[in-house]
Amino acid sequence: MKTIDELLRQGVEGKRVFVRADLNVPQDGTTITDDGRIRAVLPTVKALAEAGAKVVVASHLGRPKGAPDPAFTLRFAASRLGELLGRPVAFAGDTIGSEAHSAVAGLENGQVAVLENLRFNPGETSKDDAERAEFAARLAALADVYVGDGFGAVHRGHASVYDLPRLLPAYAGYLIATEVGVLRKLTDDVRRPYVVVLGGAKVSDKLGVIDHLLEKADRILIGGGMAYTFLKAKGHEVGISLLQEDQVPACLEYLARAEKKGVEFVLPVDVLVSSEFPDLKTKAPAHPTLVASDAIPADQEGLDIGPETRKLYASKLADAATVFWNGPMGVFEHPDYAEGTKAVAQALVDSPAFTVVGGGDSAAAVRTLGFDEEAFGHISTGGGASLEYLEGKTLPGLAALED
Repeated sequence: MKTIDELLRQGVEGKRVFVRADLNVPQDGTTITDDGRIRAVLPTVKALAEAGAKVVVASHLGRPKGAPDPAFTLRFAASRLGELLGRPVAFAGDTIGSEAHSAVAGLENGQVAVLENLRFNPGETSKDDAERAEFAARLAALADVYVGDGFGAVHRGHASVYDLPRLLPAYAGYLIATEVGVLRKLTDDVRRPYVVVLGGAKVSDKLGVIDHLLEKADRILIGGGMAYTFLKAKGHEVGISLLQEDQVPACLEYLARAEKKGVEFVLPVDVLVSSEFPDLKTKAPAHPTLVASDAIPADQEGLDIGPETRKLYASKLADAATVFWNGPMGVFEHPDYAEGTKAVAQALVDSPAFTVVGGGDSAAAVRTLGFDEEAFGHISTGGGASLEYLEGKTLPGLAALED
């Protein structure tokens, strides 16, 4: 794929450059609680602005129903982008309407504007090719060049991700180029031992990546809510823990395949349990009980890996040369259930391996728990996109840039 460096060599002064970013950041009212994805697009936006481009930034946020919804406005993300850039950023209150055209028309060389949430228009996510193409064509009228830099959305076949780059000269921004380079190190050029740590709520979200990584990884460590379906597959009582009963056969198959292929498949040996889910707002003490992972009481729910599992997982990561981690080990948002996730993060920090944190909740956990992001090899901005890449799937947003 052509990159932004090629575009900059050609010159962009006075050109309207449409940057498809990923500004899908968590917000609490008017406050952005994690601006990691905004900071990730800064190198691309800054380079274009400094080269004299008229930069038009567009993104989605959340899942509005194809119509304006103030709960999902990008106004606050635009303001934060301006703060980080150290220059004013214009904001258009629509995507293809009069405000968008006015904002773009008013840009001087080196200035930046942000359009309102792309998903406020039904054409962005439409499954109807014609409706999506029509929206993409109207977006194309706002620009001369397209730069894709929203890695967190490249696994979506949406208008601004897939259709629009086919209508304009298209280039990959710095973030996408970096993300793809990192993921290639996890698939095509892997240093061993290669250890994969998977957590999060649902095992069904990770089946595809487990299936693919059984052919590549040396060890797979499982935590989070998904661990209880694997424990159930081994015949253990899991109480009222998160369980996907319909995925038990798949888990049994993967455990058998791992044994056959010599892939070490590691499950928790102890867990913290409670009869009640913790209050994440007040952070009131939860008073969990520690039990062996094969002795979870019938009325208890597993909410984090225990101290023996933390030691075990740290030991399994100690000699790794490559580590990919996606998904927390427990309910890290509550201090009584954060130690498992913290232990895995610390093991990655202590490791000399090339370490990749696979976006989503894992990236949020790293920041929430106070770790220095520079201590990891790479923190991805796209959890779902990273997983689908590792599954070997074709990502529409990357395919469009490669055409």
